[in-house]
Amino acid sequence: MTRLAVFDLDGTLVDTAPDLAAALNRQMTARGLAEIPLPKVTRMIGDGARVLLERGFAFHDRPFEEAALEAFLEDPDLEGGALTTVFAGIPELLAHLQAEGWRMAVCTNKPEKAARGLLANLGVDHYFRAIGGGDSFPTRKPDPAHLLHTMGAAGGGRAVMIGDHMNDMLAARGAGIPAIFVTYGYGPVEMAGGNPTAASTEAVTEMLAAF
Repeated sequence: MTRLAVFDLDGTLVDTAPDLAAALNRQMTARGLAEIPLPKVTRMIGDGARVLLERGFAFHDRPFEEAALEAFLEDPDLEGGALTTVFAGIPELLAHLQAEGWRMAVCTNKPEKAARGLLANLGVDHYFRAIGGGDSFPTRKPDPAHLLHTMGAAGGGRAVMIGDHMNDMLAARGAGIPAIFVTYGYGPVEMAGGNPTAASTEAVTEMLAAF
């Protein structure tokens, strides 16, 4: 059976924290609020744009503003990724999996248009048969239906989820597939939930070789 690797995006394939922090802080400073330090923003990432903005306002003890979310989603840096880079070893990992006959997909809570634009700008979009964004289906992670829909769009196969957040691990568990938690991303290792952990893309490659 064909093997399918489903990747989370932020904190797994790409380091988007600098761009997310910059876009978030543009909304904060536009309202007279102080910028939130990058390490704190990094810990806010993983549950989609709305929750990121909610956490940003909560950091300043301010109520969430819908207009800020709308402006945030239109921020060109979220799609252009001026400060975003792929994590070390990701291009090599994707090329290796392709050569080994794996199918690949992305399952992210980021809006699909932003995810596609970002992957295209980074030159790795061609590896993925499907990109399931946070607005692609009626549900999103940690709901396993988001992952299952993405797997189906990729053509199916014996699947494994690779991510850096509890949402990825919960979605995989609900979908009945194994998962690998990457510790080089944004989520604390406690989010692994008993799943195997990988500290580098090389470690991910080794784990997938045994799959």
